[in-house]
Amino acid sequence: MRLEKPAGTIYLFFPCLFSTLLAAPLTTPVASPLSVLGTSALFFSGALIMRSAGCSINDLWDRNLDPKVARTRLRPIARGALTPFKAFAFTGAQLLTGLVVLLQFPFVCLFYGIPSLVLVATYPLAKRVTYYPQFVLGLTFSWGAMMGFPALGVDLLAADSGALRAAAALLYASNVSWTVLYDMIYAHMDIRDDAKAGIKSIALKYDADTKKVLSSLAVVQIGLLAGAGIATGAGPAFFIGSCGGAALTLGYMIKKVNLKSVEDCWWWFVNGCWITGGIISFGLGADYLIQYLTDGSQLEVETKNS
Repeated sequence: MRLEKPAGTIYLFFPCLFSTLLAAPLTTPVASPLSVLGTSALFFSGALIMRSAGCSINDLWDRNLDPKVARTRLRPIARGALTPFKAFAFTGAQLLTGLVVLLQFPFVCLFYGIPSLVLVATYPLAKRVTYYPQFVLGLTFSWGAMMGFPALGVDLLAADSGALRAAAALLYASNVSWTVLYDMIYAHMDIRDDAKAGIKSIALKYDADTKKVLSSLAVVQIGLLAGAGIATGAGPAFFIGSCGGAALTLGYMIKKVNLKSVEDCWWWFVNGCWITGGIISFGLGADYLIQYLTDGSQLEVETKNS
């Protein structure tokens, strides 16, 4: 379950939080802070369970590859502490628990959430056939960027919600770019072992130009994030806090990370999660609270006038 390494859970949770905060001002009336907190707490529970299930599925697929990589050779299945059958049974229990969490959301979320299981189950195969498994991971880890809207009752499938669908798509694509960016740094920790074991990764493909690729991904991520804000009518707090903050934190990380150092890559992978994810959340949260307070003030004025 990798409970001792929570970064993966947090990375899976942030897209859910982003979409919840982006969607909150779009409800009528604007969603209350208690509703946003409750929805976010449910998403965190789901992220914890589904990230754990993803790790179990990954270890089942990689049980013959993990012993060849220094970082993974002591995983339970790889070292023989757990049989594949027991791991399979445990994975089934995790997925059932994830379903229970999903059923706590509005029923429509079931139709948004279940398709992600295809990506969760097949991601480990990507590293066997392509140098871009990080892109497949991005498609998987970013799925929550669409879930916050239906979780708060914002219907993306309504006939008049074209702008909302665009916002969800842009936010999702932004998170895919972010995932590829941070996982490319992560992949540099295993670059030598991966080459020996025949495991493909974007870090191997662009080893000589990694920082150029990381910079390009950051530009794409921030541009798409800004597009999501424009589509939803976000205010200055979002563009300054989330977009501007992400530009600063990502730029600093890309400049400072030593891709030849396993320890440095790991530090930036773990802490970059909190730094960039936190600043984006701060901007989104500030923009939501401003709109919530504005909506409350307008409602009060209308009540007095009536």
